[in-house]
Amino acid sequence: MVRIPGVCDGGGETTVLAHYRLAGTCGVGLKSPDLLGAWCCAPCHASAGDRGPELAVAVMRTQAKLIEEGVL
Repeated sequence: MVRIPGVCDGGGETTVLAHYRLAGTCGVGLKSPDLLGAWCCAPCHASAGDRGPELAVAVMRTQAKLIEEGVL
């Protein structure tokens, strides 16, 4: 769901959850809740640290898919 051009390998076997770092929800040794995460291939996850807006959009894409599937 992160889809960084030139980086993304399309997921598959390397899909991980990239947590959006939202002030007040995370800190040293504490990740944001999984609800603030986006499905992400490993290469995109490694590059997502400096891409706050793209990661926020990816979180919304992930949540929309989870709603569509009836999980949320």
